[in-house]
Amino acid sequence: MIKLNDYNWGAVIPFFLLHIAWMGIFFVPFRWVYVAGAVATYVVLMFGITAGYHRYFSHRTYKLNRVAQFAMAVLAQASGQKGVLWWAAHHRDHHRNSDQPEDLHSPWRWGLWWSHVGWVLSNKFDSYNHAGIKDMEKYPELRWLDKYHWVPTTVFGASVYLIGGARWFFWAYALAIVVLYHATFTINSLAHVWGSKRFPTGDESRNNLVLALLTMGEGWHNNHHFCMTSCRQGIKWWEIDVTYYVLKMLSAVGIARDLRDFRLPANQKA
Repeated sequence: MIKLNDYNWGAVIPFFLLHIAWMGIFFVPFRWVYVAGAVATYVVLMFGITAGYHRYFSHRTYKLNRVAQFAMAVLAQASGQKGVLWWAAHHRDHHRNSDQPEDLHSPWRWGLWWSHVGWVLSNKFDSYNHAGIKDMEKYPELRWLDKYHWVPTTVFGASVYLIGGARWFFWAYALAIVVLYHATFTINSLAHVWGSKRFPTGDESRNNLVLALLTMGEGWHNNHHFCMTSCRQGIKWWEIDVTYYVLKMLSAVGIARDLRDFRLPANQKA
């Protein structure tokens, strides 16, 4: 049974306030340019999550130099989803224990609410397994960012407000961040419940086109759990994976390097 003291109120209060702040869009004049601003924030920060938190810091599916690595960490943390070391360490633990009793956000073990957002706000998981993230924890700038994980998103939100005022803040920060939260969280919750299973992965990971479109490719979750080292998660031509396409473009100009491809056992077909 989940109790009130399971939650870190230092995390719950800002989360709750953002869920109120986005409603400010109903109290300012509507302009399509504000919608465009919200979409732009969503797309750019979703890329920070999918290409940064997930495919780079969690799984090392491609390489960046140290400057680009720091920039990707800042972009990821502008989303307000805690520090890169915290995020990556917990995600690696998830893959080791997917949908098993040790999986901290399995919907099959703990329910949809907990897997979707409850665990993120819980005070039970403020720390992480340092031994599991040594390859990234060796960088002092990443340790600093992880410790002060609130800095990038606060600077971003304040900048939006100072440049564009309350109207832009409500649309291009508060609304975009809230939608971003819940779109991202669906991969932990709905992508283990809703969709198809192409590969035998020993867990309940699913492929889902709707979630893939919402998260720029992360919805091909069964593919990912089958080959977590692959930078590419949409392996069929019709499996849209926008994050991979952008990384391919970054690779073409020398920013991202050595993108790792999807691999199947010799005796198996996709």
